[in-house]
Amino acid sequence: RSMKISQLLTALALAVSGTAFAADKHADGHEIKPMHGGAVAEAKDIDYELVAKPDKLQLYMRDHGKPLDPSGMAAKITLLSGSDKQEAQLQPVDGKLEVTGSFKVAAGSKAVVAVTKAGKTIASVRFTLK
Repeated sequence: RSMKISQLLTALALAVSGTAFAADKHADGHEIKPMHGGAVAEAKDIDYELVAKPDKLQLYMRDHGKPLDPSGMAAKITLLSGSDKQEAQLQPVDGKLEVTGSFKVAAGSKAVVAVTKAGKTIASVRFTLK
């Protein structure tokens, strides 16, 4: 029985550590500032900035302030606005991940972004749109 409890606690710790929540400061105290007017969050020492417009969604990524090359990466975004749910796939475009379409991006909407590289999820990031 104690083995199952320790496995459960380990799994829970891993699940929590891999998820980021929108925040204004890193764990080390430096601030995460939006560079493109979007919502910012951090996961695994990478800053993510989601710029959500009615016709376009863009995800910028920075590693210690330097833009991260999105080559070979993709992201699945789930937008939650009231009872509406929308999903879209973002692909690399000019140094960011992007998708165009028609999106409900009202203030207070939530977004969950699963970033993948070579088919494996490398980060799960949550945003609240402003």
